[in-house]
Amino acid sequence: YLVFLFARKSVIQLDLANTKKALIVPAFETLRYRLSFPKSKAELLSMLDMGTLFTFRYHVWTKGHAPTNFAKWRTATTPYRVEWEADFEPYVVVRKDCPEYDRRFVGFGWNKVAHIMELDAQEYEFTVLPNAYMIHMPHAPSFDITKFRSNKQYRICLKTLKEEFQQDMSRHYGFAALKYLTAENNS
Repeated sequence: YLVFLFARKSVIQLDLANTKKALIVPAFETLRYRLSFPKSKAELLSMLDMGTLFTFRYHVWTKGHAPTNFAKWRTATTPYRVEWEADFEPYVVVRKDCPEYDRRFVGFGWNKVAHIMELDAQEYEFTVLPNAYMIHMPHAPSFDITKFRSNKQYRICLKTLKEEFQQDMSRHYGFAALKYLTAENNS
């Protein structure tokens, strides 16, 4: 509920309805099944410092949320802009008419990465909200992530879909999309 209040205020202040912005809601996680949701950023920071919360997927997929710049977020009082990086997959608030998720990516893998890449290609500005946050709670692995981890054919199929998506990006956006191919090859 707190995230919604902060996001709603930011949507109005940052004129989301009339600009190409993707408002990033910084993501955190806990390994505990029961948690009192922090009622303020100060309380969340205290929980981070105590080790009750962590930046999202810090231990398995740091690249997914690293561009959020959590060190800057700790002291930020105003929204700040970040740049796209390879494998960036933040949680965002965007206009209703933004590009849709690519339907090739169902199940586990690359759905948010591809979406953020498409937003970047369409020149959306990534703006981190300084007083909003979300917390991912632990749960059993999904059927799809279990398949991804255990089934080589699933991983091969996902790799093929990623390559197809990147080729489509190159055809659609031309020279501007080369950075996505280069980033993928270097990661």
